[in-house]
Amino acid sequence: MTAARRRTPELLAPAGDLERLESALRYGADAVYLGRDSFSMRAAAGNFHSAQQLGEAVALAHAAGKKVYLTCNTLPRNEEIPQFDAFLQEAVEAGADALILADLGLLALARKQAPDMEIHMSTQTGIVNYATCRALYEMGVKRAVLARELSLEEIAEIRAKIPAEMELEVFVHGAMCMSFSGRCLLSAYLTGRDANRGACAQPCRWNYHVMESTRPGQYFPVEETDEGTYIFNAKDLCMIEHLPELLDAGVDSLKIEGRNKSAYYVSVITNAYRGALDAAIAGAPAPAWTQQEVVQVSHREYCTGFFFGREQAGQRYESSSYVRNCDVAAVVQRWESGRLYLSQRNRFFAGDALEVLAPGQAPVSITAAQLQDGDGQSIETANHAMMDCSIACATAFPAGSMIRKPV
Repeated sequence: MTAARRRTPELLAPAGDLERLESALRYGADAVYLGRDSFSMRAAAGNFHSAQQLGEAVALAHAAGKKVYLTCNTLPRNEEIPQFDAFLQEAVEAGADALILADLGLLALARKQAPDMEIHMSTQTGIVNYATCRALYEMGVKRAVLARELSLEEIAEIRAKIPAEMELEVFVHGAMCMSFSGRCLLSAYLTGRDANRGACAQPCRWNYHVMESTRPGQYFPVEETDEGTYIFNAKDLCMIEHLPELLDAGVDSLKIEGRNKSAYYVSVITNAYRGALDAAIAGAPAPAWTQQEVVQVSHREYCTGFFFGREQAGQRYESSSYVRNCDVAAVVQRWESGRLYLSQRNRFFAGDALEVLAPGQAPVSITAAQLQDGDGQSIETANHAMMDCSIACATAFPAGSMIRKPV
């Protein structure tokens, strides 16, 4: 076993809002990353609007022994710089464990005004070599979030040529941008929404034809099909089967993309990677159930990105649609006297085949037997959003567990 392999990486999950933060913590994340309304690359996420909300999120994570990293990874314009002092002060007061930065100017300000704050440099920085890592380390950066375009061999070389104290973080799952490390101009050019300030309209997912300037209204396919093509549309990343290779490369943090994703998505993917990472640390392959779980959420076709070379990365030309196999039917409130008490999320019927996704284990199949409403009256269907209901269940499952059904 190599020295690099002995590094035990954290599992880092997205927290778009408080519900998703709670899901990430419940299902096994070692740390979460979240954003405020400003300086965040996910402007559409629920986010943590006030200093009080940020403080409550950090307190909740710390009570569970987990860390919170605050994103500040946009490329701010002149008029935004004066807002950074207050942003930084509130992060310090809340007890955030680190700032995720992309801009060198903000890095300099943070080092001066909050010298004890840990700094992680975002993938938006475009870190692709050991020289950049060394330079950032000398500037006081603790962790480099490497560019998605790197192979495992390149990551291993970076690890070998930087200080042992500097940490490396990589994305292992989720949506990928067709532009270099997320620095895209398409959205700003076509819609006026700046991807580099968190407002991406995702024009890379649109369907395109070519129109020649002297033939207005006459559309030519980009590929050999009259239905057009999604020439910019990237597949989703999935490394669930390859965590041992990442451990061998000396990675310190495995990051799940998805601050705009649902609490169900965060729960399922975090749970799967928790199981796979624990197995990898023990020297075992990812359990079969973890590999099956990653297809139980809405996703695009998966690939392994650039980790195994450029030929493995891929675009999805046929469409930008998602694959979805399950809906969340309910969330467990409690188990008591042989009944599972639930809060409904999507309609389900008495007798339906369901699955329970509880933290730290494979999903368990159950049946919606003896369905009752909140008053204990027998019903045939739970068809009101957020309604209280219950089913007979001999097995106790913890509060917050997800109940899902096939679609």
